Amino acid sequence: MDDHPKNLTWKVHGKRTIYDNKWVRLGLVDVEPPDGTRFEHHVVELDHVAVALLLNEHEEVLTLWRYRFAVDQWGYELIGGLVEDGESPASTAAREAEEETGWRPIGEPEHIATFQPLPGMVNAPVNAYIWRKAEKVGEPTDAEEAARIEWIPIDRMLELIKRGEVLGSGAIVPLLFYLASRNAGSTDLG
Repeated sequence: MDDHPKNLTWKVHGKRTIYDNKWVRLGLVDVEPPDGTRFEHHVVELDHVAVALLLNEHEEVLTLWRYRFAVDQWGYELIGGLVEDGESPASTAAREAEEETGWRPIGEPEHIATFQPLPGMVNAPVNAYIWRKAEKVGEPTDAEEAARIEWIPIDRMLELIKRGEVLGSGAIVPLLFYLASRNAGSTDLG
């Protein structure tokens, strides 16, 4: 059964790229909403991102404390990065964890969610994964990724999110999903 009302779907008549580089693409899309008006709508396209939520046996989450110049703010983030050609999102999340922190996730991850942070104007798919074990295998390979790498009790994360100290939906969505799943009594996120 199709539960998507056809009369509320927008028609796309065409699109054109007005800016394109390896980090961001900006397009104008010729759209027609259900009311029949037609106009060009900006759409930003970003590459696919994968995020790792690493938890240890003490229910602590591995975080990066870093500065983001675009919003002029310091804050906590989860580990993640761009999915490379031919790489699965789970492999990207594991690779980024090791490169950015020196901690290697152990075992198969659980897929938490795939989401679009701002679907009204931005196409930027994010895949989030959780690992409950990791081993320290070295030092981070990029010293500019974080000012501090820190294991924080998961129970503190909600307060840090409320205070605006956790940056970005790539960290906030997986953390809130995990906390909600745990509080609902579910230990299986799959």
